[in-house]
Amino acid sequence: MFVTDSASPTSLLGRPCHRQALLTLPAQEAHVSAARHLAADLLETWSVPTSERDSAVLIVDELAANAAQHGHERMTLLLALDHDTLHIVVTDSGAAVEHHRPGNAPDEHGRGTGIVQYLAQSTEIRQTRSGREVRACLRCSP
Repeated sequence: MFVTDSASPTSLLGRPCHRQALLTLPAQEAHVSAARHLAADLLETWSVPTSERDSAVLIVDELAANAAQHGHERMTLLLALDHDTLHIVVTDSGAAVEHHRPGNAPDEHGRGTGIVQYLAQSTEIRQTRSGREVRACLRCSP
């Protein structure tokens, strides 16, 4: 596990950010709780209000669970607080995800993306050379 937390003018998002943290873990379901707990503790330290913090932790949980399920080697969680917006970026080393998985009951899988889209002000999913990147932005009141 690798964790950084910084208040730096140079952000991993490519522009200045108030606070940012990066966590890299093996892409295994056993590590999803570590991502969730780190996010909860860090957002409390950053004084993110409780309601936004709860939504952000749920988003992290869903995105990390997807990354653990579909990633092959590692998953990375980036949290960046930029004034009143929290950027949550999860990357994994997996290939594109099939949206329909035969053999699974409809209520067993597939709701995480909908939860993330409901809670976040914006979401973006893109395939990169090394895997997949999912971004969610959440407004945080001062």
